Amino acid sequence: MTRSRFPRRVYDRGEEPDARFTLANERTFLAWIRTSLALLAGGVALEALGLGMHPGFRHAASILLIVAGLLTPVQAWFGWMRTERALRESTPLGPPWIAIPLALVVVATGVLVLLGVLLA
Repeated sequence: MTRSRFPRRVYDRGEEPDARFTLANERTFLAWIRTSLALLAGGVALEALGLGMHPGFRHAASILLIVAGLLTPVQAWFGWMRTERALRESTPLGPPWIAIPLALVVVATGVLVLLGVLLA
């Protein structure tokens, strides 16, 4: 008797892939979770420490980091599912759609911090 695995919309498709690829996909998921934790910690630290920055810029940069930290695990989950389905169905992997928005968040945060320091 086979047990039902979660999420069914992933595991009810295709064939079981090589375990190495499934484990690599899981490691990527966990890396995104670590990235999320780092973004959250950065946002909290920036707001808590202040660092002699202009309060408005500091607050905006903190919120940007915290929001990115909250959205990253959502992307990690959907990215894991998309990759696992592709592995099971032997189809090409999709593009990493979060890369450009996350890079823009980091650049925007850097600009806000720079302005916050220069205008303090």
